[in-house]
Amino acid sequence: MTAEYKVHGAVAVITLNNPPVNGLGLSTRRAVIEGLNQANADAAVQAIVITGAGKAFSGGADIKEFGKESALQEPNLHTVIAQVEQSSKPVVAAIHSVCMGGGLELALGCHYRMAAPGTLVALPEVKLGLLPGAGGTQRLPRAIGVEPALNMIVSGESIQSDMLVQIPGQKLFDKLSVSAQTLAAEALIFAQEVGERHVAGNEALPLVRDLKCKHPKGDAYFGFVRNMVKGMSKNYPAPLKCVDAVEAATKRKFQDGLDFERELFVNLMWTPESRALRHLFMAERATTKIADIPADTPVRNIQKVGVIGAGTMGGGISMNFLNAGIPVTILETKPEALERGVATIKKNYEAQVKKGKLKEDKYAQRMALLSTTLSYDDLKDCDLIIEAVFEELGVKEIVFKQLDAVAKLGAILASNTSTLDVDKIAAFTSRPQDVVGMHFFSPANVMKLLEVVRGKATGKDVMATVMQIAKKIKKTAVVSGVCDGFIGNRMIEQYSRQAGFLLDEGATPQQVDKAAEKFGFAMGPFRMGDLAGNDIGWAIRKRRVVEKPGMKYSASADRLCELGRFGQKTGKGWYDYQAGKRDAIPSQEVLDMIDAHRKAIGITPRKISDEEIVQRLVFSLVNEGAHILEDGIASKSGDIDMVYLTGYGFPIYRGGPMHYASELGLINVVQAMHRFAQNPHDDAKFWQPAPLLARLAAEGQRFA
Repeated sequence: MTAEYKVHGAVAVITLNNPPVNGLGLSTRRAVIEGLNQANADAAVQAIVITGAGKAFSGGADIKEFGKESALQEPNLHTVIAQVEQSSKPVVAAIHSVCMGGGLELALGCHYRMAAPGTLVALPEVKLGLLPGAGGTQRLPRAIGVEPALNMIVSGESIQSDMLVQIPGQKLFDKLSVSAQTLAAEALIFAQEVGERHVAGNEALPLVRDLKCKHPKGDAYFGFVRNMVKGMSKNYPAPLKCVDAVEAATKRKFQDGLDFERELFVNLMWTPESRALRHLFMAERATTKIADIPADTPVRNIQKVGVIGAGTMGGGISMNFLNAGIPVTILETKPEALERGVATIKKNYEAQVKKGKLKEDKYAQRMALLSTTLSYDDLKDCDLIIEAVFEELGVKEIVFKQLDAVAKLGAILASNTSTLDVDKIAAFTSRPQDVVGMHFFSPANVMKLLEVVRGKATGKDVMATVMQIAKKIKKTAVVSGVCDGFIGNRMIEQYSRQAGFLLDEGATPQQVDKAAEKFGFAMGPFRMGDLAGNDIGWAIRKRRVVEKPGMKYSASADRLCELGRFGQKTGKGWYDYQAGKRDAIPSQEVLDMIDAHRKAIGITPRKISDEEIVQRLVFSLVNEGAHILEDGIASKSGDIDMVYLTGYGFPIYRGGPMHYASELGLINVVQAMHRFAQNPHDDAKFWQPAPLLARLAAEGQRFA
């Protein structure tokens, strides 16, 4: 059963029991209706309590029903709430832990509400590109006032019950329990009291829908809010629709407002932005699931972490673990390198303190967890050791052979490599089952993405442990197989190649970047290159000459590096930069270099549309992503989307490259690729659609 029914004296208790968050799926909704009917038919029952088992009252809709017919089947949530409101006996919601979305809407339909202190309350639908669709926009303003309700609905953020009860005149919670532990007992007593009162007085039961809902400044207030929300929600239609719905609560009869809310909800369900956000929601949760590794796989205990290298990456990686309360020992070869690394960590924390994002005592606690060393021997008691040294296989070999000699049995040995073969690195040790790739993205203490690279010998318990620790340090972990560049960098190489060809054919760095950023990328390819360092790509291209001599590149990026223009770190790259600033200033030297390069290779520049720029950049990601799926490097297209949404600045409201391509229609993507293959200055071989992409397009299918 997904809802349990028990009677305690004169009180019937309906307990939602649909782990992990008591989602209001079809079977749960049916069970609630059955419980209500049973309680109302029992003459011995005077009141009803609805509560939740485990660690939630209810988190709202059951995510397993997203996109399925069962989500709309009767009894839907509107029907359940109507049955609660129409109950002939008082219904008390006993709320604890988490009360969100449809869970809060259900509670708002109850006649009374008691909450445990510290309960997190929210209507987070806006984060899925939606608005509350079961009366939340109509009832919450009546319960706590228009302004607090609108803030909650538009932001989607949770607020603790302790704060909500302090709102003057609020009718959301009738009382708080003494504690979460005493909630059940207190709710029974409260329900019995209101039940006896109702029987004695036979008065009408209180309904939130009957409360008045007005704002003293009316149109002026909503006009002001619309301007604020519009400026903050570019590319996202849901926040403004939330304002419309709440305004309707102040101007329309309750049922009319409810109908209007439903109309807005249904329309938002079909927007590409909501589909993208719902895809992101599901894909993020799916990244933690590895097909051949059971959820109950034993994990190793990570009590102490070692980090080799105190540079930008090593310091950032260390901060993740310090933030999570895990002791870290940083190893360097020279004292001055250690001093610089620790100074940078301190500087980063002090900046957070100055901005009010970190308290002084927390800063002190984190620094107390940090130790430094110049000797590998001091890493012998570490449970996880991550190297963040120079990206060269010979350097990695030296490090891992030394780690193999000193690390304790059972320690996980991880490489932060961004492109190198993890299987070769594992072979430098006598324990390849303990070796894994943990590719952090720069700045490592900020970026959410962590590529977890699974070698052919990597133990299942190692994978389970790393996925667990990734969650603890608040990273989105995506599993990749072993190949050059893994998922993200393998795809970005094709994206960068297209950016170079576009320059050869007539575009400027500014035009390409502006087109990409207008599409929604956080940063265009040339600004991104300047930030990362153009010399990194130069080193990869030099390696490609040996490994893949037939691979075609624009030589403009090499010419740039030959001029010493490595990016922001040198004050000049594809753009010029002023000291202490990151503003990208167009460079005449670069434009002259590109023009000279075009003449040298005999290309007459042509006018290139922004649409062509975006299609060539994005579809190059899609085609390489399809190859990655075929090769088994990524297990699902959603993993690829998560890599690009959390690590490469792909616009969230477009759902990632694979989802975006599916939204466009894969047949349209394939047809565009055939056109690009006819371009004599492009790489015709690359634009042959990956077999998986071609098959899905021919069948009218999407990436899963």
